Amino acid sequence: MWSKPFNNFSILNKVIIGIALLIIAAYVAPYYILGEDAHIRVHDNMDSNIVWYKLLAESGQIFTLTDTTLPNVINGLPRSALPSGFDAMVWMYALFEPMTAYAIGQTIMRLAAFFGMYLLLRHHAIRSDKQQVLCIGAALAFALLPFWPSGMLSIAGLPLALHCFLMIRREGKSAKIYYWITLGVIPFFSNFVLSFVFFLAVMGLIWLIDWISEKRSNWVFFSAIAMMSAIYIVKNYLLIFSMFFESSFTSHRNALDLGHNSFERSIELTLENFLYGHTHDLAEQFLIILPVIGFAFALAAYRNIKPYWLLSLFCFNFLLSLWYAFWYWEGWRIVKDNVMVANTFNFARIHFFDPAIWYICFALALAIIWKHMRLGKIIAIVLIVAQCYHLFPLNEENKYSEFDTPTFKEFYAESLFDEIKEYIGEDPSSYRVVSIGMHPTIAQYNGFYTLDTYNNSFPLEYKEAFREVIAGELEKSPSLENYFDTWGGRLYMYVAEHGENYLFTKDRNDPIEKLDINTTALKGLGGDFILSAVPIENYAELGLTFESEFEKAELPWEIFLYRVE
Repeated sequence: MWSKPFNNFSILNKVIIGIALLIIAAYVAPYYILGEDAHIRVHDNMDSNIVWYKLLAESGQIFTLTDTTLPNVINGLPRSALPSGFDAMVWMYALFEPMTAYAIGQTIMRLAAFFGMYLLLRHHAIRSDKQQVLCIGAALAFALLPFWPSGMLSIAGLPLALHCFLMIRREGKSAKIYYWITLGVIPFFSNFVLSFVFFLAVMGLIWLIDWISEKRSNWVFFSAIAMMSAIYIVKNYLLIFSMFFESSFTSHRNALDLGHNSFERSIELTLENFLYGHTHDLAEQFLIILPVIGFAFALAAYRNIKPYWLLSLFCFNFLLSLWYAFWYWEGWRIVKDNVMVANTFNFARIHFFDPAIWYICFALALAIIWKHMRLGKIIAIVLIVAQCYHLFPLNEENKYSEFDTPTFKEFYAESLFDEIKEYIGEDPSSYRVVSIGMHPTIAQYNGFYTLDTYNNSFPLEYKEAFREVIAGELEKSPSLENYFDTWGGRLYMYVAEHGENYLFTKDRNDPIEKLDINTTALKGLGGDFILSAVPIENYAELGLTFESEFEKAELPWEIFLYRVE
């Protein structure tokens, strides 16, 4: 009786897809309903990428043939440190208010994730019409993942890109034009160095294996790989030119010293990533997906089934976790210390493949349960519903409101910082500020020119000069000193007693009793003011003058303004 409704699959397919799209619409609805009152991720989002897009959109330097600088940040942030002018999100921020651009980006990301995973599963993994509900369900679950927002299609778009490549590989010259168009569009919504450099390398490897095994070359497939690679190269022309041909500065990445984990710690990190994932590519696989895959393996063994693809992908994901973890093993230091690209480029990021692979495995495991177990159809559908039920509350509004983090509007607090600018009474370009107890992107978002920042690349010379300002606080905290010296992407006014906390709102702003910073070095960089989210008790000893205190009842910050004398 249960199989009868699936006999008329085409109608049911449309109904289930419609339901899935309604669920996705509900998932992204808070962005549109709440607007700037929505809660969204702070880490590697509001503390960085959103402001990078905004600064670039307002800079007049979206396109430039040379690596010019933006004066708003660190007295001249290299243009190549910010997203490409061919990045679609840059233009969204140029056309819309930041929160509107963010909402549109989130919607595009989840629709691409859903349709990409659905098409990939339907055409390449589970072709039976009676099992298409599994493709839709697994695709919906994939689309509800807590993707890293600023990654856009870097992770969410991988299944869509893979589907297009596999169709071109299969159909050759008769492949539909929209596969080519899709592959041509994805680069503008994704990041080459984060994931697609690895993805295209895998596609190239598949082409090479085909050539060797079949004794013939599929030049149409090769052309698709070459086309997408060429688009990425054009998109990232400024970054590539500054890295390999002519650079006006030595990047701080040249001094990276990451990867000192012991062998034991690397084994632990392998298991952590395999079971729980990484903050930038969470797949939420531990609670349901892993047990389902394990049960499917047991059922396959009992039924004498050989699930080659499920086993291969499962093992591949484990190998990705192993590679990710051991990239930070101390045994790699001999390579990283002698080969520059191994030190400056993070080859561990291939682990961004993890989420897509987990959900392909999830669908394949459910297909085994569906077909080879009594009541398997019902159980498979219940498991899909359970995974989606687990994922839906992880939407940003629900998740970050529970963490009691500020909303978009509260975080950037424009009205409060307008008061500070009005109090100072000078053009923001004529003075420089640093922030204590809060992310410097807040000041950047509000038009201040900052000496502190968070960026992927900036001059090593500036990092060394900035270190003199905070050397006293780094000496008091070996962990902060190691964090700054071995990585240092955050040029923050570190406070030893704060650690890596940068959100000191007015309900948790105990004063700093003894701040050890070099105000002479700060003045030498051009520093004029400190915006502190906490009081500094020894400000007079440091040569600072307390100017005023700023707060608004509806905003979380209490800002103490100090002038550097």
